[in-house]
Amino acid sequence: MSRLPLGALVAASGISSAGVMMTLIAIPWFVLQSTGSGTKTGLVTAAEVLGLMVAALLGGPIVDRVGTRRASVGADLLTTVTVLLIPLAVGTTGLGLPGLIVLSFVMGVSRGPADTAKQVLLAGVAEASGIRTSRAASAVEAAMRTGRMVGGPAAGALIAWIGPIPVLFVDAGALLSSAALVFVLIPAAAGPPRSSSEGYLKELREGLGYVKRDALLRAMVGMLMLTNSLDFGLLGVLYPAYGDQVLHSAALVGAMITAVAVGALLGSALYGWLGHRFSRRSALLVAVALEGAPRFALLALEPSPPVLLAGLAVAGIGAGALNPIVLPAVYERVPEAVRGRVLSLLVGGILAAMPLGSMAAGLLLDGIGLVGALAVFGGLYLIATTFPAIFRVWRGLDDPAPIGGDRLVSQESRTD
Repeated sequence: MSRLPLGALVAASGISSAGVMMTLIAIPWFVLQSTGSGTKTGLVTAAEVLGLMVAALLGGPIVDRVGTRRASVGADLLTTVTVLLIPLAVGTTGLGLPGLIVLSFVMGVSRGPADTAKQVLLAGVAEASGIRTSRAASAVEAAMRTGRMVGGPAAGALIAWIGPIPVLFVDAGALLSSAALVFVLIPAAAGPPRSSSEGYLKELREGLGYVKRDALLRAMVGMLMLTNSLDFGLLGVLYPAYGDQVLHSAALVGAMITAVAVGALLGSALYGWLGHRFSRRSALLVAVALEGAPRFALLALEPSPPVLLAGLAVAGIGAGALNPIVLPAVYERVPEAVRGRVLSLLVGGILAAMPLGSMAAGLLLDGIGLVGALAVFGGLYLIATTFPAIFRVWRGLDDPAPIGGDRLVSQESRTD
């Protein structure tokens, strides 16, 4: 029974991820189907990413003040209402592009606090369950990867069967299920105490202060800003171009994404099982070596589809281990009282650079072609992923006490 809250968090994360993936496919499909415009589809997609970024940068103090469980449940319920407004408007008054952009933005704003709150809850439910934080993070990561892996094909099948708009009702059901699991099975005490009302701006500055004082947190954000922006450009621009110019198949592009997801699921499971036997820095170097620049080299070589899919699955193993490696270090270095705002700021900083990766991929694709774009992106990725090997600050991954900062190290987390 002591592990029931962790099981509930794992299930809620997986279910909500499946619903999110369905929405991410259904809404762009609806826009393309109704307008035939790639530009309009991009605007709607960018609106949700912008909402996520705004929520991440500004919503952390709200999570700390409201309480993590309450924030998770409330944000999931708000997102449910926003999702349901889309089919309601389409079926009654009609929904134009401006209205859909606004609702997509609100959807991103409401999803942000839910994701942050679940990340903060993770440390508490892991400690209550007597499980290493890294193993609990691996379980949540595996559930989220599974949700995305199931949600994508399910959305495609449902769109073909009932159309894109009815799929949103399935997403709403998933979000309600996630909220119910957290509310019923995770006690409020699993999260840190609610922060005192010191003023929103003061709390936001306090979160920024922790990031500024901790060199490792700054290094993490810097590297992940660059790598996530490159990943976003690869997924949103270079993958479709590769499918069109090399594979000549949209189905194989979907298979590429699935191959990475399968590998990532395996990677998160392997790290949860074996990761505590190795230093985090060593594990990180192996993970980024697998999932980083080799993907771009593999694509540029244009291998046969079986070789391509196998290589992407291997790269996915590294991708699946990244969060379970990094998150426990963040939990150890950031006091409970400010985890919500600090995690939000970290995620917001990473999200901020993602649209730049998409724009850069498009410009490079038009300017120097697909192979040239892959070479540039692969080179930048290689540079970014050498940082943990070169700079001493990354040794802090295995040091639970940040220099000059507060510490919060449980006996359980010291065993990682």
